[in-house]
Amino acid sequence: MRILFIHNNFPAQYRHVATALAQNPDNRVGFLTQNNKGEIPGVTKLVFEPSRKAHDSTHQYVKPFENAVLEAQAVVRVLGELKTKGFVPDLVCAHTGWGCGMFVKDVFPDTPVLLYCEWYTRAHGGDLDFDPADQSSIDAVLRFRASNAAMLVDLEACDAGMTPTEWQKSRFPKDFQHKISVLHDGVDTEYFQPKPGAKLQLPGLDLSGVDEIVTYVSRGMDSYRGFPQFIEALALLQARRPHCHAVIVAEDRIAYGSKPPQGDSWKDYMLAKTPLDMSRVHFTGSLPYGLYKQVLQASSAHVYLTKPFVLSWSCLEAMACGCLLVASSTAPVREVVTDGVNGLLVDFFDSKAIAERIEEALAMGEPAQRLRQNARQTVVDGYDLATLLPKQLQLYERIAAGGLA
Repeated sequence: MRILFIHNNFPAQYRHVATALAQNPDNRVGFLTQNNKGEIPGVTKLVFEPSRKAHDSTHQYVKPFENAVLEAQAVVRVLGELKTKGFVPDLVCAHTGWGCGMFVKDVFPDTPVLLYCEWYTRAHGGDLDFDPADQSSIDAVLRFRASNAAMLVDLEACDAGMTPTEWQKSRFPKDFQHKISVLHDGVDTEYFQPKPGAKLQLPGLDLSGVDEIVTYVSRGMDSYRGFPQFIEALALLQARRPHCHAVIVAEDRIAYGSKPPQGDSWKDYMLAKTPLDMSRVHFTGSLPYGLYKQVLQASSAHVYLTKPFVLSWSCLEAMACGCLLVASSTAPVREVVTDGVNGLLVDFFDSKAIAERIEEALAMGEPAQRLRQNARQTVVDGYDLATLLPKQLQLYERIAAGGLA
């Protein structure tokens, strides 16, 4: 089978499935991307580059679509070269929304296209109107609606789609949901597993003598993943738990959402307004997988907060490591976490309640083991890579053969 992945990042959500497909000598696997970094054995990497960005004079509602068209054109140029050389894929897998898959069918009309459907932006009922103090103006609502234009072109043309969770599928237009299968990328539960008695020692940070370690993981430090509420909760927690340390694995950047009221950094903004004992707060930045796993394995309580948005891989990886999870009671989390069964849920906005639930977790003692075991079992039962990867490969083969999702 000849498979072509298209994603502006590499390898993104396709890491495991591309690796597995490339291990079969009967397959030819290509990956078209804008990211020059990294390789996967057996995968031929191709790079595309849009000729320019959307013009400054373009209407703000239309800029995302113009950028998507420019990206799609760049992809088409590479696809045309492949076609000239005689490479016609049996299946194209593309991430939807950015534009990279928009015109695939116009180059390869007989090739099935399977979209990775991550997030469809809606002005209501999700992330955008979740905060009552930050309601979108009508101008923003219209801009958000228009931002889906490229995705709608993708969805109309594709043969099938896949998305990680039921929550994410529910955000897509009902007219297209019949095309979309719910199939998570999968968590390597052999790699992410508990390590009883683990102590945390990172380069430049030795917490091996600390008994209470609260962990927080995110791409960036922003309002979407509850960083402001976590810092406020941490201040309250420090007053109650004088020996508690916090380890924050995140870059000082905004991955999602808006800037703080002042400045460009939520970290700077929150630390300036929140009194903390910084000797017990440790910012590690992003970490390699091995060190990141050590943080999870040594965690006494792991905090995962999110608006109603895409469920983070880190949430499931923490659960696979048997973390005692304190998480926001929001739609994506409630799909995998039941309060008091495999984690503790709390109001996303209530910093005081977050601190109380973290303290409850730290003081739980032996009963916490049941929640930890259940958290891991949830991932093993429903999100284990060893189970889901074969299902992904079966889906790929079925779509390539002309079957429906």
